[in-house]
Parts: sequence; structure tokens; C-alpha cells
Amino acid sequence: MPIVYIFNPDTGLNERYERNTWDPMPYVQGRTMTVGEFRGSSISNILWTDRRIIDSWNAFRAGWGRPIFIGYAFKRIWEGGHTGQSQHYSGTALDLGHTLTDQGRAELRQYAIDSGLWSYIEPASLTPRWVHVDRRFGSPACGTGGYPALGVGSRGVYVFTLQDALMALGIMGSGLDGYFGFGTQRAVANYQLQQGLPATGGVDCNTWLRLTAQARGVGITPTVLI
Repeated sequence: MPIVYIFNPDTGLNERYERNTWDPMPYVQGRTMTVGEFRGSSISNILWTDRRIIDSWNAFRAGWGRPIFIGYAFKRIWEGGHTGQSQHYSGTALDLGHTLTDQGRAELRQYAIDSGLWSYIEPASLTPRWVHVDRRFGSPACGTGGYPALGVGSRGVYVFTLQDALMALGIMGSGLDGYFGFGTQRAVANYQLQQGLPATGGVDCNTWLRLTAQARGVGITPTVLI
């Protein structure tokens, strides 16, 4: 049975849920997004997202007023399929509208822009066969729309992605829990030492670039948790 972690910014906690694939995602209104739809083509039974993504989806779906096909949402970084610091790996992106006509997708994309519910809507020139929307949190460490800098005390989806990448590469920390504690700090520092980077234990731009490039699409290694 899939395990779904939801970071709740109101409490600062990563909430843990067990759901069948046909169950709605936690906090989703009605059955507009099931666990299976969120998981998409991923083989993972461990999923994560942020409650603000669900809130945006609820408002977006209600405003559209009719079903929206979800083609892709969550993906683990070791599964690959997207760019190095893709928001899909952090559970904060949705690819929608694959079953719509070109005109229908154009209308959905414009509605996404007008709604103000998303941080980024990919232009049709990049994704002509679907509509990509996502919400991003924190200032990107590299200043180009990627993941934010992390350190001890950080929590949420980007910490899950960090821990997932480290574990896929065999750099073991405190596990896959979405909390950046001292175990994760030691794992980051060990990785930085191996890579000839300053062993600060914090995740900056260079650490993200190196880590995501190596972990993306590496596959199921002996230390991956699925």
C-alpha cells in the first residue's frame, strides 16, 4: 500500500498517510486526484508532496469545473525522465490535459496563467502535448528555478528529494523522512568530501548540481527505498 507524505506548512510537520492507489490524495476535495493519478508511471510506493500543492489543485480544479486528465505528477529522482532539478522529483509539479485537443490545452494553459495558483506554467513551445504547472518554495540555490539551499532544520519535499538522491548513491544518512537533521548533515558532508566540494554539510548550488546529475535516472540501487 502506498505511503504518502504531505508536508503541512501550518504545522511544519511531514504527515504520513497510507492509501490505496484508487483512494483520493490526502486533502483532495472529492475524487479529483487519486493516489494512482499522482503516482503516474512511477513504480514507487513512497510518495511526497506539499499541502499547498493540493490546495492549489483543489482551487484550480474547482475553477475549471470539469475533469482534468493528469498524465504525470510524481517521480523519484533515480527513475529519471525529467531534468536534473525537476519539480516532479519533489512532488510539486503536474502535467495535465494530454487528452484535450490543441485548443483545449491552450484554454487550460491560459486558465492556469490567469488563475495565479502556480509558480510556473511551461510555455506551449516546450510542452505542446500537455500543460505543465508547478509550485516552487524557497529561493533557488542556483538562481535558475531549481531547488533551494538546505541545511539543518529544513523540512519538506526538497529534503525528501535530497535524501532520496543520497540514498540512491549509497550515501546513507538518517533515512527518508523529509527532516534535515544531523544524520542528513553528515551524509551531505561525506558526499561533499567524496566529490571534492567544501564539506559544509549544507546543500548549496554546486552540491545540488553534482548530486542531481549523478542521481537522476541511476535506477534501483541496493540502497534505494521503494
